[in-house]
Parts: sequence; structure tokens; C-alpha cells
Amino acid sequence: AFIGDQASDSTDRIRIINEIIIPKIINMDSDNREWLWSEVENMSGHGLPIYSSWAPIDVALWDLAGKEVNKPIFSLIGGRKIETNLYATFPPRHNTAIGFIQEAQQLIDEGFSSYKIHPGSLNIDETVKVIEGVRELVGNKMTLMLDRNHGYMLSEALKIGEALDANDFYWFEDPVKTSNIRAIKRLHETLTTPINMSDAATFLIKEAANFLGLNIVGMVRGTTRKLGITGLLKLCAMAESFDINCEIGLAGNSLMNAANLHVISSVSNNTFYEYWRPEHIHQWGVSNDIKINKNGKISVNDLPGLGMNLDEDWIQFHKIQTLG
Repeated sequence: AFIGDQASDSTDRIRIINEIIIPKIINMDSDNREWLWSEVENMSGHGLPIYSSWAPIDVALWDLAGKEVNKPIFSLIGGRKIETNLYATFPPRHNTAIGFIQEAQQLIDEGFSSYKIHPGSLNIDETVKVIEGVRELVGNKMTLMLDRNHGYMLSEALKIGEALDANDFYWFEDPVKTSNIRAIKRLHETLTTPINMSDAATFLIKEAANFLGLNIVGMVRGTTRKLGITGLLKLCAMAESFDINCEIGLAGNSLMNAANLHVISSVSNNTFYEYWRPEHIHQWGVSNDIKINKNGKISVNDLPGLGMNLDEDWIQFHKIQTLG
């Protein structure tokens, strides 16, 4: 697996792997993934952010398991080779509604059928214009979602949510902070558009269980970047028991994204693969990266393990140092 993603430095993750995780797995049987999962919180000590360091270890162990029996990971976890729908999304990058409307037009021209809007710090009135303008532009050609990355107060989220309801959006992602249970509950009870929580780094399986138990969300978010394959399968199964989707978000690099696809191919309660633009921020280091099919969908690779081949020339060119 690769460690790191498009949004953050990996120095601390690597340090935790070297100092905390490697001593735990030396001489461990490579099949003991479930045991290692059970040890994650014990290893974390007093709040050590260990999940994002453990996750690529888990993915690498699954890759090894597939290669040992010459099967793709999705086969090992009961899935099958499928094509999955995807949505395109960009980081927040516009200061006016017209920028997002033009962005939607670009995606239509490129053949995308679903689009998640990241309005960033755009003010409320302008964001409503985005919601209305993009829907008017795309008609029923696109499925639309909106993700505020926890940036609204409750009053703001309610106003945005009303616009989403009126314009048939598929979900409203991370409208407020995950700690604001009162606001999340109010939004869930007031709006038709499902509240989808959360891509926050601290929103893991127990946090999702709490939200599901409280019945305050319409969907949950998960990714191998935080939960590995082992944990993400558990999250999907837990959400399924509540008849709720677990929508799987970008994992940040080519190998972890492939891990997402293997999970998507084995569960029934995920609708989309998240496809970030521009691609170069999360696609690197492999020679057979994930590509969009001619029909606008994505297929899981059926080679052994993750099914990905390292681009050794790329890795050598970008090498800073060798750890050991």
C-alpha cells in the first residue's frame, strides 16, 4: 500500500508505523488482520491518531492475501467484478456561482453524470444560486450532491438544505461539525435530502455507530484511508443493518483508491466511487491506474490482490530516502 494522500503530509503516519505498529506485527502471521484490527485502539494509547497509519498496513495485508492465492481481493471478501457509478468533484475553487455552473458544464461536456459540489467558504446566498443554477443547467442529466466540510452553523445549513430539497440533491454532506449533535438531529428531522456524515478524520466506526443508533443521519461516509479494508467492511455491514448507505469516499492515492473499489464491489449499500479532479493529486505510482470506462463507469481490476502494478521508475524518480 501507499501511505499518504492528496491533502496532508505523511511524516507522522510513517513515524507511528515505525515506532508503534511495526514492533506489533514483526513475526505476526500475515493472515491475522482481524487480530490486528482488535489491537488498534490498544496501540493508540491516549488519543494517538493511529487509524490512518494502521489502514495502509491492513490494505497491504489484504494485497498479500490475494497474491498468495492468486485472486483479487474482491473475490476474497465475497464480491464480484462489477462496474460502479462515479461522481466527479473538485476542491473548492470558485468565488461566484457562475464558476460552479461552468464547472458543471465542463463535467457534462466530459461525460460525467454525477457531480458533488464543494462550495467552500462561498456565502449562503451565493451558494443557493449555485444549487439552483447548476440544477437548472443540468436538468435531470446529473445526480447532484453538496459537501460543506463542516462549515455551516445550523441556521445556515437549514437554508442551504431547503435549497437542496427544492432541487432534488442526492445528499447533504458534512454540513456542520460532527460534534454538533443537536444541529445534525435537527437537519435530519427537518430536511428531505439525506444528511451524510462524515469525512472527518476522527469519524470512525464507533462514531458512525453512535450516529446510526441515534437515528440522526440518512447516510454514513467511510474510506479505506481511515478504516482499511477490514474496518470499512464492518462499517458497510453496520450501516446495512440500519438500511442505510455507506458512501465510500476517496482514499487519497492509487493503491488505497483501488482498495476502495474492491470493497465497493463486495457491498450492496454504496452508490458511487468518488472521483476527484484533477486526477494527478490522487493518482500516482502505479502503471495501471483506475480509468473511466467508455460508458462512464469504473471497473475493479481482477488481477491478484489489489490488482495494481507499481511504477518503479516513478517511485525511483520521486524517492527522497530509503527507510530501514
